[in-house]
Amino acid sequence: MPALRVMTVLPPRERFAPQEAGAIALLAHRMAGEGEVVVGTRPNTPPYTDVPFIPVPSVVFPFGRMARYRAGVVRLIRTMRPDVVEVHNRPDLALAINQRYPHVPLVLVLHNDPCGMRTTRTPHERTLLAHKVAVVTVSDWLRQRFLGQGATGCVTVLPNGLDLASLPPSAPVRDNLVLFAGRVVADKGVDAFVQACATLLPQYPAWQAQIIGADRFGPESPQTEFLTRVQAQAQAAGISITGYQPHAQVLQAMGRAAIVVVPSRWAEPFGMAALEAMGCGAAVVASPHGGLPGVVGQAALYANPDDLPTLVQALARLMSDADLRAHMGQAARARAQLFDSATLRPRRQHFQARVVQVWPHVGQLAQA
Repeated sequence: MPALRVMTVLPPRERFAPQEAGAIALLAHRMAGEGEVVVGTRPNTPPYTDVPFIPVPSVVFPFGRMARYRAGVVRLIRTMRPDVVEVHNRPDLALAINQRYPHVPLVLVLHNDPCGMRTTRTPHERTLLAHKVAVVTVSDWLRQRFLGQGATGCVTVLPNGLDLASLPPSAPVRDNLVLFAGRVVADKGVDAFVQACATLLPQYPAWQAQIIGADRFGPESPQTEFLTRVQAQAQAAGISITGYQPHAQVLQAMGRAAIVVVPSRWAEPFGMAALEAMGCGAAVVASPHGGLPGVVGQAALYANPDDLPTLVQALARLMSDADLRAHMGQAARARAQLFDSATLRPRRQHFQARVVQVWPHVGQLAQA
């Protein structure tokens, strides 16, 4: 059976390029299968070369940027005639495509809480959406959010994948390094990381701490007031802060660091940084919020970022106990195997084929 012609549509802010990719672009690249084309905003640097990419064309349109992007995507669907379209994280775009091409099988993959998105805030809106397109969430926590408050419909969970075969080899002896890697914003709890490390580093002089990240993904991230404040606090505590780094360098750092901390305040819809750290064999300290527990399971220590004594205690346990770090690292690698993209990619392809088979009766997907 020939592979389906899949068009994967990125959100307009994502860039399908190694030097600019955010979390969704990284996932789209990682999960792409035979016959798939990724479309999105033209990046400023060369796009990935191993997966076909087509920039969304510029369209003269009398409205805003998102309306022009929608019009460009619609134009590509008309010319490319895909078997199935997969839209990431933009319910408004999925509904616009469905209105224009109701005969085209359509999947919407949600990476964030739909209760905070335009066109899916209310149970009524989510119910209507689930009866028009095939809805996928990347975690069971997100699925529960979608179906909360009485919303109905078929919602399938397809977790994010990690290409374990492409991860850099872990260092035979890991550095005495406590690492934070991610966006340097309050929601990610990086300020709690700084406070905890400021408390612990004087007690553990053989250890170092590092922050990799900026306000946004990409080398042109702005210098925000929060970032300036965190930089000053990190410098005072002896924590190095490198700014934005390409994803490959982040993974290399995770492969060296003894401990990786994911102290998110907000309810992480999934927790990709935690999964990557686990795949790299680091001992992980994670927040108990959102979808993170569904990713790390029992393979991490938990600490609420706004409970500083608990966060300090969790880090101190790992920093003072090499055997515990080794045990947690082994458990993390074993847990990460559940999310290997080599296993999840065929599941995704099977789901897409099922969508094509039952379209437009998306409710029948519950029987798959």
